[in-house]
Amino acid sequence: MSSRLPLDTLIDLAKEHADTAARALGRLNQERQHAEKQLDLLRDYRNDYLTRLQQTMLSGMTASDCHNYQRFITTLDDAIGQQVTALDALNVNLEKSRLHWQQQQRKLNAFDTLAQREAHAARIVAERREQRANDEHSARVAARRHSFY
Repeated sequence: MSSRLPLDTLIDLAKEHADTAARALGRLNQERQHAEKQLDLLRDYRNDYLTRLQQTMLSGMTASDCHNYQRFITTLDDAIGQQVTALDALNVNLEKSRLHWQQQQRKLNAFDTLAQREAHAARIVAERREQRANDEHSARVAARRHSFY
C-alpha cells in the first residue's frame, strides 16, 4: 500500500497542474477572442469612417475637415496596428500555453498508465496467491481423503 501513496500523490499533483494549465489556456483563449473582436471593431469603424469621408468629399468639404478626417484615419490605423501587435503576442502566448497544457496532460497520462500497470500487477499477484491457496487447500483435501482410504 505504501508504494501506491507516492504515485497517488504524483497523480493528484499532475491533475492539479493540468487543471491549472487548462484554466490558463482558457483565459488566454478568451483574451485572444476579445482582442480579435476589438480588432474587427476597429477595422469596421475605420471602413465606416472612410465611407463617410468619401460621401462628405462628394458633397464638398473644407481642407481643414479633410485634414481632420485624414488625421483621425491615421489614428485609427495606428490603433489597428497596435491591436494587431497585441493579437500576435496573444497568439504566441496561446500557443505556448497550449504546449504547456499538452505537456501537463502527457505527464498525467503517464502517471495514470503507471497506476494502471501497478494495479494490474497487484491483481496478478493476488490472483496467483489465491490460486496457490486454492491449490494447497485442494491438495490437503485430497490428502485427507487419501489417508481415510
